Amino acid sequence: MTYDLQLKNIGKVYDDGTAAVIDFNLDVAKGEFIAFLGPSGCGKTTTLRMIAGFETITSGDLLIRGRRVNDLLPEQRPTAMIFQNYALFPNMTVRQNIAFGLEVKGMAPAQRDEKVARMLEKLELNDIADMRTDRLSGGQRQRIALARSLVIEPDILLLDEPLGALDANLRKSIQNELKLLQRELGITFVFVTHAQSEALALSDRIVVMSDGRVEQISPPMELYTRPKTLFVAQFIGNNTIIPGTVRGVEGGSAVLETGYGPLAALIRGQPPQPGSTAHLVLPAEALTLHTAQEAAAAGSATALTNAIDGRITRMEQVGHIIEFKVELPDGAPVSIEGHAETFGGRYAPGDAIQVSWQADGASVITQ
Repeated sequence: MTYDLQLKNIGKVYDDGTAAVIDFNLDVAKGEFIAFLGPSGCGKTTTLRMIAGFETITSGDLLIRGRRVNDLLPEQRPTAMIFQNYALFPNMTVRQNIAFGLEVKGMAPAQRDEKVARMLEKLELNDIADMRTDRLSGGQRQRIALARSLVIEPDILLLDEPLGALDANLRKSIQNELKLLQRELGITFVFVTHAQSEALALSDRIVVMSDGRVEQISPPMELYTRPKTLFVAQFIGNNTIIPGTVRGVEGGSAVLETGYGPLAALIRGQPPQPGSTAHLVLPAEALTLHTAQEAAAAGSATALTNAIDGRITRMEQVGHIIEFKVELPDGAPVSIEGHAETFGGRYAPGDAIQVSWQADGASVITQ
């Protein structure tokens, strides 16, 4: 299979010996939307700049459609890059900004003008085509940056936090447009962001990075519900993490001996050895709560085998979702999210409850 983009053991070490990217491996199919996600300084932007040609590669091979491009200049690569500040020319009109890349390539004026006209139409920029970009809104400038990058018909579009400067409502609107545009054009997108919501909403797969290393590469839902490392479990979503010792393994599940007694969940990755240290990861959405009396009345086996006593300290409702903050016997906090139709009016701060979950809704990880 020929991939649009391949990173094979890519590494970046700066002159002072600092390792920015370590042994990065990734295969990207044509038309995929890939997000690089992680905290500041994790290496995601450095990796993007190596793909674009703005950073040299210390080790490994970078292939675009099967061709090694390690030593090619940025303008020689079939990529285009959109920066966080958009890097538009303020003294040019929208039309001139979009045409700039085609002029650099030496395209004939008639063909260039035709391509620019099509892009103005596609991104609904005709009404501002002859305005200078320094007089436009953030959302308009973002569309112009997209148009300028797409008009040169790159194989891969690289985006370095292009929505970071937008307000929340505009960011959401542009997210939707970006996803639809990418699907329509079928161009491979590689998108750097520190915002989980953007990565989860836009991408086909997410690469989570920490300290220059890849922690996990997964589709959004799998990443959110099935973290494979402790860092991912702490960084993604709203998880409660409980350490323990593996007491037994059976049928894809493990029982951990914890400070709250024996607790069970599904195993992610390699089965742990009995007696080894592991962590139980409990997503807020996988948890439920009930009083001991409710559990007894329902005959809930789950409440008896995967349950921890606690006390509600706070409740907050946003729309149809209620978030409970629960304090466990040792003072550890737990977040639980549920639908108002299920939990509304049943509990109040100060109530003694049990937190419980189905084993297949939680994970045991060893890394």
